[in-house]
Amino acid sequence: MIRLQTPLPEQYTAASDSDLSARIAAAKETLGERLFILGHHYQRDEVMRWADARGDSYRLSVLAQERPEADYIVFCGVHFMAESADVLTDDHQQVILPDLNAGCSMADMADIDEVTEAWEALAEVIDIERVVPITYMNSAASLKAFVGEHGGAVCTSTNARQVLDWAFEGGDTEGGASRSTQHAQRGVGEADDPAAIVANARAEGRKVLFFPDQHLGRNTGIAMGYDHDDMRVWNPRLERGGLSETDCKEATFLLWKGHCSVHQRFRPEHVEAFRAEHPDGIVLAHPECSHELCSVADQVGSTDYIIKAVGAAPAGSTIAVATEIHLVQRLADETPDKTVVSLDPLICPCSTMFRIDAPHLCWVLENLVEGNVVNRITVDPDTQQWARVALQRMLDITEAAVPA
Repeated sequence: MIRLQTPLPEQYTAASDSDLSARIAAAKETLGERLFILGHHYQRDEVMRWADARGDSYRLSVLAQERPEADYIVFCGVHFMAESADVLTDDHQQVILPDLNAGCSMADMADIDEVTEAWEALAEVIDIERVVPITYMNSAASLKAFVGEHGGAVCTSTNARQVLDWAFEGGDTEGGASRSTQHAQRGVGEADDPAAIVANARAEGRKVLFFPDQHLGRNTGIAMGYDHDDMRVWNPRLERGGLSETDCKEATFLLWKGHCSVHQRFRPEHVEAFRAEHPDGIVLAHPECSHELCSVADQVGSTDYIIKAVGAAPAGSTIAVATEIHLVQRLADETPDKTVVSLDPLICPCSTMFRIDAPHLCWVLENLVEGNVVNRITVDPDTQQWARVALQRMLDITEAAVPA
């Protein structure tokens, strides 16, 4: 996806760190409560220091929604995150992305035309009513709207299992009460047997089309009790995803051929090398990593899970983390009683997230002080409506899964 960011004036590109800091601080003070700066966990420290809240993409969007007094939401993240914030916030709130070229390679691996074509191709060979589309939070608003309109839901790396359980129990595709409502109506101790869900999904031919990250879908599915034979990878560059009609009929998981450019770098040999040097060390991996890597890690979980796992590890622990380097370095700084390192010694930052820097942040803030809104991210009303449906389904599913 092409995004055009205009070059910054020299007064920003040539400014010293101390000058930028003073100007950002002055702009923040002038704007006061009208401004709310969000910093994603993967942001560089020179930007994160100015964040009013930090977290993963969805939590930050919710926090923005809870700050109606803020007219300006400056999202220090990437494009799809700013879109989600625009979907969830009020009409009077304007969402701003400091650098329009801050995108997400994974999110760009699936677009609405490709997903629509995949859906139509599947409908020609299988009963499409038995397919529930699920999109990862790391996707464009148009894809969130697609799953909302077609009976599916959004998921995060934290709640992917709950959302997939819901999908394989029928989702919202069969009419009547949604599965999330039925979960909420059950008594304590009436949770479905995971093995029964797997068996029923296979027997009844239920399927999910999961995009854009194949690894999160695969790792979650295997943790649920499915196996590799239940899964096929859909390649959008090939006719019918590169699959035969039999593949489409036999698959339970249709996994989009997408990945995170950072997380795919971590390999099992990195684990072997780390354990050779630190036999008692702990390996934490994000589920966007390959299954080969996750299968040999000590713990696998979302960004929030990793943060909590580092905090809970005994003092003196040596921990290798398979995720973005800025978060790893921040965890190392914030837990000095432990040694926290990147699992991959050839450190690779999220290059698109890295585009957000102090000059761009200063530029958007000083424009706001002058009454100019630059780099505003907007989602059209129809897309907003259906994207909210998909996000609300996710919330309903997650809340219903929490014991009373």
